[in-house]
Amino acid sequence: MINASRRLILAAWILVVCCCTTFAQQKAPAKVPLPKAFLDSLSRQTFDFFWDLAGKDNGQQPDRWPSESFSSIAATGFGLTSYIVGVERKYITREQAATRVLTTLKFMQALPKGDATAGVAGYKGFFYHFLDMKTGLRFQQVELSTIDTGLLMAGILSTQSYFDGASATEKEIRDIAEALYLAVEWDWAMNKKNVMSMGWHPEHGFLDATWRGYNEGMILYILALGSPTHSISPDSWKAWTDSYQWTKYQGQEFVNFGPLFGHQYSHMFIDFKGISDDYMKTKGIDYFENSRRATYANRSYCVVNAAGFKGYEKSIWGLTACDGPGNDGKRNPNVSFQGYNARGASQFYLQDDGTIAPTAAGGSLAFAPEICIPALQEMKKRFGTKLYDKYGFKDAFNLSIDYADGTQGWFDKDYLGIDQGPILIQLENWRSQVIWNVMKKNKHIRDGLKKAGFAGGWLEQ
Repeated sequence: MINASRRLILAAWILVVCCCTTFAQQKAPAKVPLPKAFLDSLSRQTFDFFWDLAGKDNGQQPDRWPSESFSSIAATGFGLTSYIVGVERKYITREQAATRVLTTLKFMQALPKGDATAGVAGYKGFFYHFLDMKTGLRFQQVELSTIDTGLLMAGILSTQSYFDGASATEKEIRDIAEALYLAVEWDWAMNKKNVMSMGWHPEHGFLDATWRGYNEGMILYILALGSPTHSISPDSWKAWTDSYQWTKYQGQEFVNFGPLFGHQYSHMFIDFKGISDDYMKTKGIDYFENSRRATYANRSYCVVNAAGFKGYEKSIWGLTACDGPGNDGKRNPNVSFQGYNARGASQFYLQDDGTIAPTAAGGSLAFAPEICIPALQEMKKRFGTKLYDKYGFKDAFNLSIDYADGTQGWFDKDYLGIDQGPILIQLENWRSQVIWNVMKKNKHIRDGLKKAGFAGGWLEQ
């Protein structure tokens, strides 16, 4: 069910219009009080999701918990990066983290690869979207995913740059990370086009859908451009930006994309403050500011609440890809509730059924802490353990569900790895910038940014 839902929404993520306008220079995010106790607990409990639930013998991260699930390679990438947070926050030792990372990388490297339809984990350096939690082999008939491989590789490169010590374990981490990254044939995934395919099936070849801007695919192109073995043409970045949708929405002018995760994922690994490509230079801002505006626009849409969903307000908001009450068969005669879907709001995209995901605010915390932290605090305070429990925030909730016994509100029973990662990593990027600073040291990231035309700020140092 989840596999089909995610594949069906891929095509809806392609943005194809570019509008040009001008506006004033960005403003710095407002200063906010530091609710240390809340942020400490949020960080630790969200970290524990990745530390506790990874396969002990292979390091694979579950797509969701407590429901039994397959492994998500993107969640595994987020998990690798989460261990850096764990070391820096002293949740675990550096040695514990290095051991877990090496276990994960050795397992990924040893998995069988090839163009067979079963019995393999990947092909051409890419990995399948979902893998069996124990064997690491392709789950059912999911696609060989370019973006999920990209997020896995971003996590792998974060460990390569962080574990820079002289021990045999840390040296082996660096060597295997390099080998895994160099093996990815990004040029093959272009399928002889100027934009990259979203995926491939051994049964019938490349997906028709391609990665066009603006969405989470930014990190994918930067990784592909930075590859010393299978690099793609710099012209692909212009093809990516040529399909941006720049317009004004909810009082904000920015490159639009509806679900907030598209404004978050690349920023988990790259600090875009002060660096700009040719496109953003014409707009007078950077991608960090673009995501800040998208966050404010998302919140403003929820506050206006034209559809009249229950619970939306200035401290309860956030639309992004997440679970929904449709997964559990919940019904309302006036609303078509969805299961897992890419909810979001922008000028050219609107998917909203009253479902709010804490990761929408959590993953944008680094852009707009002044509105994201109060929202997260209020959600925890108001809904308690129905929403916030052992591993921090459960994936989503919807208050527009009315039950026959008079109770109200649907609350997800699951945590999702790809939604936990943005909360933990972006919280730490706001507090200490540690992941951003680690990735600034990575040669492949720097090379990819430069080939895309980025300049200025830390990239010149």
